[in-house]
Amino acid sequence: MAVVGIPDEKCGEVPRAYIVKKPETELTEQEIHSFMDPLVSKHKRLQGGVEFIDTVPKAASGKILRRVLQEDYASKRNK
Repeated sequence: MAVVGIPDEKCGEVPRAYIVKKPETELTEQEIHSFMDPLVSKHKRLQGGVEFIDTVPKAASGKILRRVLQEDYASKRNK
């Protein structure tokens, strides 16, 4: 799982989650929101949405490449 900031007109930037599901799991975006919303403050809620991906991009050192996720979001948004 990785969370990155994406541009938002109203707030400037909002969090968006990228989640890798286990193959046998039937997890939905609504279930993620239902679980997270009571646990975090309002500005930390996943207002940017949730996207399920196959793998989280990582550098050779193991760090999550958030820049790649942000660029992927921007390219999908501009289509």
